Amino acid sequence: MRKFIKTAVVLALVLMTLMTALPTFALPYGTYTYSISGSTLTSPAAYTPVMQIDSAYMGLDVNLSSPKDLVVGPDDRFYIADTGNNRVVVLDSFYKAELYISTFYNEQGLADGLASPQGVFVTGKYNAEGDFEGTVYVADTGNNRIVLFDTKGNFIKILQEPQSEIFEADAIYKPVAIAVDKAGGVYVVSATTYQGIIALNAEGEFQGFIGAQKVVYNALDIFFRVFQTKEQRRRTTTLVSTEYNNITIDNEGFLYVTTSSIDEGAQQGAITSKAGTYAPVKKLNTSGDDIMRRNGFFGPGGEVSVNNSTINSSITGASTIVDAAVGPEGTWSIIDQKRSKTFTYDSDGNLLFAFGDKGTQLGNIQNLGAIVYHGSDLILMDTNVNNLTIYTRTEYGDILINALHNENEQLYDEAVDDWQNILQRNSNFDSAYIGIGKAYYREYKWPEAMEYFKYAYDTANYSNAYKMYRKEVVTKYIILVPIGIVVICFLIVKFFGYANKVNARVALSGKKRTFWQEVLYAFHLIFHPFDGFWDLKHEKRGSVRGGIFYLALAVLTFTYQAIGRGYIFNPRATYSSIFSQTISLIVPVFLWITANWCLTTLFDGEGSFKDIFVATTYSLTPLPLLIIPSVIASNFVTASEATLVNGLVTIAWAWVAILVIFGMMVTHDYSLLKNLITCVGTVVGMAFIMFLGILFSTLLYKMVGFITSIVVEISYRL
Repeated sequence: MRKFIKTAVVLALVLMTLMTALPTFALPYGTYTYSISGSTLTSPAAYTPVMQIDSAYMGLDVNLSSPKDLVVGPDDRFYIADTGNNRVVVLDSFYKAELYISTFYNEQGLADGLASPQGVFVTGKYNAEGDFEGTVYVADTGNNRIVLFDTKGNFIKILQEPQSEIFEADAIYKPVAIAVDKAGGVYVVSATTYQGIIALNAEGEFQGFIGAQKVVYNALDIFFRVFQTKEQRRRTTTLVSTEYNNITIDNEGFLYVTTSSIDEGAQQGAITSKAGTYAPVKKLNTSGDDIMRRNGFFGPGGEVSVNNSTINSSITGASTIVDAAVGPEGTWSIIDQKRSKTFTYDSDGNLLFAFGDKGTQLGNIQNLGAIVYHGSDLILMDTNVNNLTIYTRTEYGDILINALHNENEQLYDEAVDDWQNILQRNSNFDSAYIGIGKAYYREYKWPEAMEYFKYAYDTANYSNAYKMYRKEVVTKYIILVPIGIVVICFLIVKFFGYANKVNARVALSGKKRTFWQEVLYAFHLIFHPFDGFWDLKHEKRGSVRGGIFYLALAVLTFTYQAIGRGYIFNPRATYSSIFSQTISLIVPVFLWITANWCLTTLFDGEGSFKDIFVATTYSLTPLPLLIIPSVIASNFVTASEATLVNGLVTIAWAWVAILVIFGMMVTHDYSLLKNLITCVGTVVGMAFIMFLGILFSTLLYKMVGFITSIVVEISYRL
């Protein structure tokens, strides 16, 4: 027995030793996505760093100095704009130095050379013999030109500064980034050009500007521009930096352009609203139109929670986007230089994952300057330590890309399997729910598609699936639809006819009105406001109890609206309690009544507080008449039909406003002009009463706090 115990202890020690000897590796950064509320959701790593490539590994004769750009050519080689060394460095597919492009003899046969090149782009293809024939475009920033070489480093020609009357007289041409389409069209980003991307033909002739950014002015700028001369205004416009900083192009010829010069507030507003006007990244066609899809919870543009301490406690403010790269299966990435983070999106603008951080550990970047894809690898360039970090795609990333591939190839069953695998690893991944929903949609499984779109709060795709499902149901029960419409219309007509008969009979009876008769009188008042409000006051056709009924009915209407709206109108299933609905309606109603009574008492108004209350509350009658049907309809309409539902609500409030104005006019026996002035004064009075209420409550709170402090102090001393 002792021998057995001794053997077990020895084995346990050996096992522990082996476990401690095994290499462990933890990523120095987190990977995450965003929820619909803007909070971060932890995600499995899509890429993991494997190695760093420095100048020594590359075998360079001189170390890299302030590199600005990195591209992978069609020949599978890497081209680095080695700005500080006035050259372009060419690496083979194994990251070894193969060629330097620096000095050359120009078209006049004179010795020439690059000066601070900041951008590079490569085009070409393999010939029948298997040799690559291509062109290297270099943004020779220091010399204000673009220089073309072949892939062996031989000089071809120079594209000089484009000439056009569109350019301002003192404009400086400073190319920093280039993209070239399949037809040879050249698209240039100039560091000092705010009119947009400069488009050139293959010969370097100016074709025009595309995709001009809009200028953001604050209120102070607008004020000072009033006192500026024409020349000062022109200079001020130039100084408001809205130029692009980088550009890339995909296989279809669409341009991805980035900028870091937009006002941070405008940039975050564009991300939140998913608008493209002030977005830091755009997808342009050759006409300069932004065609980027922004179907995610937030528009593509980097960090959403820019002041979220859980992401980085020391860095705040909008992302500084400096480069974009096109990945596989319609994915694309942008980099945030401020945080050294990478954000990757799909073709619809959904955030697939974000990762990265500043630091010196493998995987962290001190100053992120460029990004490229190389097969399944992702390569980031650090412009501080002048090296490249290679990231390889993880199993999670492989499944994600495979799911997108199956979607693009219309292999929907396989796509569903991939997305299910994704959800097993990351249940918070909304794009997986959307992917499954799309697969079911294309298989005509509408209810299943709607269910998965709900999980991801994707109202647009949910609406499309619901539209098809509704069409299928309506087709099945087509006979019942017109019958239902006819029955509803018949009941409405009968009810209004009944109300008219009762109101006509009561007007001639001279008897005391019952509560039901007082309630039905509102259906005469809303269609005949002048006669209605006159009889309401002088003939006592309404009462306080009738007004309370319609006030309570309005509260119930808004409560039903809060909990009964369809998914398209309330995807997050948020609602307000009946208590909050009561407060939100009763408080403004009584503020209106009180302020109007106080004001009209001073200006010869004939209505008492009771008269104002009854007229105001009876004016609320259109709310339940139109809002309740709109809530019911919201459960049966698509997103494109939502304006009809919102239109009913707008009509209801407009109707109420007209009734209140006419009601005050008749109640106080005012002229139209005097009544309008009084109504405006009433609104001002409401604000004044609210101010006094807040002031009094604040003072009361401080007095209670002061007395409490004295009591506590005395109790301690005793």
